[in-house]
Amino acid sequence: MMRGPLAIVVIGLAGVLFAILVGVVAWVALNEPRRGPFSAQFALVDDRGRPVDQSIFQGAQAVMYFGYTRCPEVCPTTLYEVADWLKGLGTQGQDLKVYFFSVDPERDTPEIMHGYVTAFTNRITGITGKPEEMRKVVDGWMVYAEKVPSDNGDYHMSHTMSLLLVGADGRLKGLIPYGTGREEAMKTIRDMLL
Repeated sequence: MMRGPLAIVVIGLAGVLFAILVGVVAWVALNEPRRGPFSAQFALVDDRGRPVDQSIFQGAQAVMYFGYTRCPEVCPTTLYEVADWLKGLGTQGQDLKVYFFSVDPERDTPEIMHGYVTAFTNRITGITGKPEEMRKVVDGWMVYAEKVPSDNGDYHMSHTMSLLLVGADGRLKGLIPYGTGREEAMKTIRDMLL
């Protein structure tokens, strides 16, 4: 008589343990940083006309932002804040790379990108290139970037507004959402640098 209820209890416990194990495995898998696009081959240029490929995601910690030079508010505000954070980090952030990837490479030439990023600081590297090559990077980092027609026959770009924090191993380490306060953003960057 005790075998029946005991067997049910043992089977129930085994089921609970199995469910916990599956939950732990799923939690670990979802919290594992995503690999960046450095595994995909791409060929772009920086704002000085130098070639850029997937190797930029290796060997140095970086802050990445995807935007465009004709952006009316979000991009200039973000780059202004990043320039301020770099000053605030001082020598602690001297090896940190900052990349501004154009989501509008049809209009953002290297020359335009250079004038734009250096207006904020010489620490930001603008990156542009052929649209199909830029799409590889946008898709690789799972960033949203799409053309939106304007009433005047032109277009603007709708895009992800968060900054991506990338470790020296080329893996996503975190995000800084648009509108994050200065101290919180700098703490997030310092945590990555450590």
